[in-house]
Amino acid sequence: MALKEGDFVKIDYSIWRNSDNTLVRTTNKEAAEKSGVHDHEARYGPQLVVVGKDNTIKGISDTLKGMDTGQSKKFELSPEQAYGERNKDLVRVMPLSDFRKRDMDPLPGMQIDLDGAIATVVSVNSGRVMVDANHPLAGEKITCEVKVVDRIDDQKDKVKAAFERFGLAPSSLELNAGSAKVAFDSKVKKDSDFLINKANAVGFAFAYIDSLKSIKVEEEYSKEAEKAAEDAGAA
Repeated sequence: MALKEGDFVKIDYSIWRNSDNTLVRTTNKEAAEKSGVHDHEARYGPQLVVVGKDNTIKGISDTLKGMDTGQSKKFELSPEQAYGERNKDLVRVMPLSDFRKRDMDPLPGMQIDLDGAIATVVSVNSGRVMVDANHPLAGEKITCEVKVVDRIDDQKDKVKAAFERFGLAPSSLELNAGSAKVAFDSKVKKDSDFLINKANAVGFAFAYIDSLKSIKVEEEYSKEAEKAAEDAGAA
């Protein structure tokens, strides 16, 4: 059955920059390591996408429509279909003192949070820092290779996938008449990342699962697990 807007699918993909044929993004860990683009903080393997929604670039989302499970496609995308054209207004020069006040030592290539947007430090000269808030691939033509690994139709599995998308694996999950109960036992680390990812997962689930009416999240804590986490952090 061909994919349509709103379908939950897991895809593998790779993206090359056309200007130099460089692999810049991939879900394949081995390919990332071989090409020198491996990110130790990234989660490799098939990624969850909701077809036709704003959680992936337009060109990939449009291409997924009409594809089927197991199917692969390789295609080129213009900047408009990918990461957009470059916007010169997103490039600006800031005083180095602004960074010093934040205890930051800016270096070319460093990515920083600039007023809620991710920006890249372009240069540091004479007490001035040039930063660029354009996406690193803005203005670039790219080539994509996408494979539809799986389609998720079961509503309970959709809720589970929403949490897994943000790196959270529920210890148990129940769904009844549009109400979900998601539990995380004491083995799951409850740090600041957990709180942020939990909120993002709940928002994602409500945004893309129309039948979902409520989500109850249960968290279990144990003194032993908390002490182990503290000891690990102090080591």
